Amino acid sequence: MSAQANSRTPDVVVRGDARSFEQKIAVGRHNLVADEPVSAGGSDAGPAPYDYLLSALGVCTSMTVGLYARRHQFPLENITVSLSHSRIHAMDCEECATKEGMLDRIDVEIELTGSLTAEQHAKLIEIAAKCPVHRTLTSEINIRLRAADKSRVG
Repeated sequence: MSAQANSRTPDVVVRGDARSFEQKIAVGRHNLVADEPVSAGGSDAGPAPYDYLLSALGVCTSMTVGLYARRHQFPLENITVSLSHSRIHAMDCEECATKEGMLDRIDVEIELTGSLTAEQHAKLIEIAAKCPVHRTLTSEINIRLRAADKSRVG
C-alpha cells in the first residue's frame, strides 16, 4: 500500500476498550456512541452496529427521494422509511441468486405523504432503490483491513 493511501484522513474513527461493547465514534465534528443491548451483554448506551447500518440506508433513501421530489416539484410532504434486518435461509428467497446457506435480509418500507399521483408515487419508490448506500450494499464490496502504523497510533 502506498504512503499516500496511509496518510488519508479517515472519514470515521471508532474507539473502544476491551472491557465493554461501548464504542465512541467520531464523524468529523459529530460524536456518537454505539453499544449492544443488555440482552447481548452490552449496556445499551447507544445503537448497535446493525442499527447504524439500517440508519445509513434509511437516511440515504429518504434524502434521495426528497431530493428527487424537490427537483421535479412533486407535492411530497413527508417521507418515513422503516427498516429491519434479519437472517433468512437462502432457499426461502425466491428473488435471490444464492440458494444455499443463510442470507442477510433488509426489509425497507417507505411511506410517502402528499398529493402525489400514482405515477409520481411509483417513480419515488423506484428512485428509493437508487440511493448511494443502497447501491453500495447491493454491489460487490471490497473492505481492506490492515494493522495501524504504530508510529501514528496515539
